[in-house]
Amino acid sequence: MEVFKQHCQIAEEYHEVKKEIALLEERKKELIARLEQAEEESMDAAQLAKEYAELTEENRTLKLAQTQCAEQLEKLRIQYQKRQGSS
Repeated sequence: MEVFKQHCQIAEEYHEVKKEIALLEERKKELIARLEQAEEESMDAAQLAKEYAELTEENRTLKLAQTQCAEQLEKLRIQYQKRQGSS
C-alpha cells in the first residue's frame, strides 16, 4: 500500500512539473516574440536615424545651392542694370 501512495505522490509531482514546464515554454515563446519585436523596432529606429541624417545633409546642400543661386542672380541683375544704364 505504501508503494501505491508513493506512486500517486510521484505522479502528482510529475504532472505539476509537466504543467510548470508548459507554462515556462509558453513564457519563453512570449519573450522571444517580444525580443524579436524589440530588435525590429531597434532596426527601424536605426534606419530612421540614418535617413534623418541623410535628409539633413541633403537639406544643408540644397540651402547652400539656393544661397549660391540667389547670389548669382543678384550679380546678374546688377550687370543687367549696368548695361541698361549705359545704353
